[in-house]
Amino acid sequence: MAKKKFHKLIVRAFWISLIFCIGFTWFYMKRVIPDKLNIVAAEEEQFHFSMPFDVTLHSDSEEVVLNNGSNIPSDQIHLQVNQPFSVYSKNLGSYKLGLKLFGWIQLKDIQVNVVDTKYAVPCGTPVGIYLKANGVMVIGTGDVTKKDGMVVEPAFGVLQSGDYLESINGIPLSDKETLMNELNKIGASEAVLKVRRGDDNIDIKMNPIETEDGSYKLGVWVRDDTQGIGTMTYVDMNGQFGALGHGISDSDTGNVVQITDGSLYETAILGIEKGTFGKPGVMSGIIYYGPGSNLGTIKENTEEGIFGTVNDRFKQGISQDAIPIGYRQDVKKGKAYIRSDVSGKVRDYEIEIQRVDYSTTHKSKGMVIKVTDPDLLALTGGIVQGMSGSPIIQDGKLIGAVTHVFIQDSTRGYGIFIENMINH
Repeated sequence: MAKKKFHKLIVRAFWISLIFCIGFTWFYMKRVIPDKLNIVAAEEEQFHFSMPFDVTLHSDSEEVVLNNGSNIPSDQIHLQVNQPFSVYSKNLGSYKLGLKLFGWIQLKDIQVNVVDTKYAVPCGTPVGIYLKANGVMVIGTGDVTKKDGMVVEPAFGVLQSGDYLESINGIPLSDKETLMNELNKIGASEAVLKVRRGDDNIDIKMNPIETEDGSYKLGVWVRDDTQGIGTMTYVDMNGQFGALGHGISDSDTGNVVQITDGSLYETAILGIEKGTFGKPGVMSGIIYYGPGSNLGTIKENTEEGIFGTVNDRFKQGISQDAIPIGYRQDVKKGKAYIRSDVSGKVRDYEIEIQRVDYSTTHKSKGMVIKVTDPDLLALTGGIVQGMSGSPIIQDGKLIGAVTHVFIQDSTRGYGIFIENMINH
């Protein structure tokens, strides 16, 4: 009897382990293998995926040929563990590769985009950033003291941090002042708020509260704009720019700010506070607002950075040359450079790329970098806040941008692949 129970336990443990292994393998393969690959037309591009099992890669189009070292291009190759392979296509377009586990389990499809060689100027210059929120953003709720002295919190549980107030009683809201003026016009009557919450649009009815000073309030903290200093990553041949390598998030909600538009302005770096253990360093400076200091317009604020168009004023200040764009397969461990203006003059500083994650899971953390240049270490201690967006250059190609600093080690940080910014 005991032997039968033991046997059942062994069998059960075997099947549980098998299911776990299959599930883990499936998750791992889905995670480490990117959904998209970008290759340059008429150039053989080499890739390397860290795969725990053998897989079969096949092309659904005769336009794309595969090779795994056999020197016999084909439409299907068998990849062994940690074996590199190459992809080649001479025709522009978007094609598909299929990936099968053990040669028969369909794992995923990989989109292959065949493009012309792209060029951009790696900038590394600091810019002042001003963003106008798309609506009035709720950053929190708070207490309101009524005219009779009673303290209430009318918006608690009704409005949430990260909500965007788009209109009140049909009046569009573009700034805090409009909201305050309309509340005082409405008085204690019912106010209908059109609220954007994530992907949903909802109507919320509230009655403004008359406060001690006679004004009417909803009991919410709101914000309609944000500003700061960041680094310009690149400007392409059409005057389109990308900067920061990560989105600008609200300091209170942590959410990427949804914007209508924004502007770039001249800035001056006044000082640099070096990073210490557990405390990142920071660049401090001033932004020169005004039409005479405008450098361009911001059209998008995304998880991959801010994007828009620079004006002639900015273009006239560009002294660097355009270089080719490098894709993730071009990135490798070892020596590279970041371009920065932290010293008051644009120059390249040596870094080491310590780890490369070719997957698409963490878009702004595709590589781990370490500052090794003694001049930059002496000046900043490594990576400081405000350097986000500093372009990363390797083998004469623009391959990425600095995004984050390690809190416990200011000499190290993350970088984003430049293709994630360009294809945002």
